[in-house]
Amino acid sequence: MASVAAPLTRGRVYNGSMASFDDTVPTKLHGDRDEPLSRWLWLVKWLLLIPHYIVLIFLQIARLLVTIVAFFAILFTGRYPRALFDFSVGVLRWSWRVGYYGYSALGTDKYPPFTLKSTDYPADFEVDYPEELSRGLVLVKWWVLAIPHYLVVSTLSRLARPVVLVVAVALLFTDRYPPGLFDLLLGISRWGYRVVAYGSLLRDEYPPFRLDQGARESDRVNSPAHVS
Repeated sequence: MASVAAPLTRGRVYNGSMASFDDTVPTKLHGDRDEPLSRWLWLVKWLLLIPHYIVLIFLQIARLLVTIVAFFAILFTGRYPRALFDFSVGVLRWSWRVGYYGYSALGTDKYPPFTLKSTDYPADFEVDYPEELSRGLVLVKWWVLAIPHYLVVSTLSRLARPVVLVVAVALLFTDRYPPGLFDLLLGISRWGYRVVAYGSLLRDEYPPFRLDQGARESDRVNSPAHVS
């Protein structure tokens, strides 16, 4: 893995407070849990999200086509066209916001916006744009190299389903989000989106086999042991 430059931070305002991101991590996923959460809204979120699901079907098809075009662009030029890159990241961002509102985390009751761009929504996803990508790696990373991660993510995704159900029942009967489960669900989603970003050719850095739990990227990434 290429060496990592000295850590830099940048800020963004969420809910009136400044949140910092670690720029040494190319793929960043976060979710700020709302308090309190509705006891019953989760029962109908699947219905409320139908418009998003319909739009995402077409966006994901478009993202697949964009990835194919990007594959050949990287193969011949070593670069991911910036407009296509922003579109692909935007679709993943949209998908994460929908999942965060819905049944990936049940982390907010704020309805997700219909936009590819970053907003002040409690959940966001970002990928740093790479100035150059490996022409050879593009041939194998999305299938051969990513297979171990695909297996892990598939297992974690199956684990997440009963966890979300426990959260939903707890909200309904206790009006509380069970401690620790939110961090676990964010860690599972974070692992999954890192792998999707890698498999979608957005970055060359191999995703770590690490469950970074919590609302934001783990502080562990700033420690010398995790900088290579």
